[in-house]
Amino acid sequence: MAEGSKPPKQALPGGLYLVATPIGNAGDITLRALDVIARADVLACEDTRVSAKLLAAHAIRRTLISYHDHNAASMRPVILEHLRNGDSVALISDAGTPLVSDPGYKLVRQCREEGLDVTTVPGASSVLSALQLSALPSDRFLFVGFLPPKQAARRHALEDIKDIKATLVIMESAKRLPKMLGDAAHVLGEREACVTREMTKLFEEARSESLHNLADFYTQNGPPKGEVVVVVEGARAKDAPSDEALDALLGDALRDHTLRDAVDEVAHRTGVARKRVYRRALALPRETASPTDDA
Repeated sequence: MAEGSKPPKQALPGGLYLVATPIGNAGDITLRALDVIARADVLACEDTRVSAKLLAAHAIRRTLISYHDHNAASMRPVILEHLRNGDSVALISDAGTPLVSDPGYKLVRQCREEGLDVTTVPGASSVLSALQLSALPSDRFLFVGFLPPKQAARRHALEDIKDIKATLVIMESAKRLPKMLGDAAHVLGEREACVTREMTKLFEEARSESLHNLADFYTQNGPPKGEVVVVVEGARAKDAPSDEALDALLGDALRDHTLRDAVDEVAHRTGVARKRVYRRALALPRETASPTDDA
């Protein structure tokens, strides 16, 4: 070996490497991730243009192939053939950890079925970053991902998770954020929440208020700019209110709402089944609640 020359890099053991990339700040990449990217036989990424910028920032010159939702069916056999031949393949997301709201789990599943090696190269994650910034309990949380874009389906999805006693982490587009927060407030009730955006970037922000207040803020001020992750307080453990307590809440709600809306409001506030609340509403004096009001 000539004096002053660098020794050749050792071959990376064959297998699939799931490589986390920065979610905003280009410096948030690990030494191990850079080493794997530089040595892997094949680099597969969501968007070659995005990954090319990351490689250029660290003076790495490699050929990239694309692997995303739209071409996964045709590209998966290509990647698997590389792995069967003993090649090392690094799977890179556009931002954050692969397989978290990114394509890839079907590839990992097939690797497991064929006995091909799979390992993770951990790093930045928008899910964990948002959870940290929210100041909400992190000992138990549920990653919800993206909710459906249409209101009816979105509310149905929220109904499915409203009784879960764990902090909820929801991804959302900035454009849909005000409507999503409004639906979350309607279904989940008065809970603490935190809207995080532009994490690790210059204008990083974490706004913590109640769901209702956050919905009002973004409705009045318009959607924010940047990538958004919403963290919401989980369902609270509480004793079921007595019939007398329900009657008092219904009496207050019926001063300003129809029977249907009053029942909905009290059911959401207390977590009591709507059927029970409706029966109590019908049992109230007629001057307070009218059974003919459609509920």
